[in-house]
Amino acid sequence: MPVIVRAECFVCRAPIEHPVINAFGSMTERVAVFVRLTDADGVSGWGEIWSNFPTIGAEHRAKLFHTFIAPRLIGRSIDDPAGFWAETDRALHLWGLQAGEPGAFAAALSGADLALHDIAARRAGVPLWRWLGGEDGSPVPVYASGLNPDAQALSQVEAARSDQHRSFKIKIGFGEARDLATLRPVFAGLKSGERIMVDINQGWDLPTATRMVQVLSEFPLSWIEEPLAADRPSWEWSQIAGASRAPIAAGENIRGALEFHTALREHHLGFVQPDCCKWGGLSATLPVARAIVASGRGYCPHFLAGGIGQLASLHLLAAVRGSGLLEVDANPNPLRSALIDPVLGIKNGTVTPPATPGLGIEPDIETLSRFVVLKLEQNA
Repeated sequence: MPVIVRAECFVCRAPIEHPVINAFGSMTERVAVFVRLTDADGVSGWGEIWSNFPTIGAEHRAKLFHTFIAPRLIGRSIDDPAGFWAETDRALHLWGLQAGEPGAFAAALSGADLALHDIAARRAGVPLWRWLGGEDGSPVPVYASGLNPDAQALSQVEAARSDQHRSFKIKIGFGEARDLATLRPVFAGLKSGERIMVDINQGWDLPTATRMVQVLSEFPLSWIEEPLAADRPSWEWSQIAGASRAPIAAGENIRGALEFHTALREHHLGFVQPDCCKWGGLSATLPVARAIVASGRGYCPHFLAGGIGQLASLHLLAAVRGSGLLEVDANPNPLRSALIDPVLGIKNGTVTPPATPGLGIEPDIETLSRFVVLKLEQNA
């Protein structure tokens, strides 16, 4: 593989009309940090660095990539992205500890890892899902995510249904009365074969979660997501799982293979949701995803940001399969839709993975130029 001769990072910010609301806050704009790596033959690969919340962290993570990761890429021929990820993850470990922000370093490295795999798949002339070991290019089930509480939930479900979604995830965690008022009209209008999940975004403590999962037994939920903070002890999660009629889901805020395998061993999650742009890239998330499927749980990749990470998550799920669904943000976001809407369409609750090499698109950053607020670049 030719050497990497250019590393670019683009911070994009897009205003939105209606905030995206969850139990710990809201997003009043959409952000994305895109990475482009180019080799000496002119082949480029794309990645995305998780920067969803708080949005003020986007420039910081771009600068971490530019300062600590890009110099390790320039001038190197990298034919083993997983080896580069492991080597660099070890090198970044102490820096992340010293800075008190290992997650930010992990996200910055994840963006580079996605871009390296994209280059490798493009050079091999195969779609990314096949490069990752997948054999089946058939459609993947999806669900509409990021649906706001209150009356918006019903209108957003109806809009997502018209876009051919058949599964919907609604934000709750705002108090029993408000949550029930959100969910009851949605379930009253649910169609045959449709399903509903709820996301608390770590918004409950143990007593509240223990009570609320029983209150929610009124509804045939497909899962209850992040009812507790991710760092609560295992016995608390097990208690909630034991009290709940619906399976428990989590994983977007788990970081590290050991932590994922511990969660699998302790059996409190029915659905596990790593975010490949937040930790691990494709290199570290792929074996974790395979372990999730082998354990009998649903691998449901978490993602709620720009178009590159959305595509990468699709390719991962297509490579691993199992019983999981792909999270698809149902909120307006030009940083996603401008890139992938031309190539991905939802049909009867599914999307078909691209059959063209790499991620399956040739992103035109110029289409997003009005949203780019910072560009960083290093060259050989």
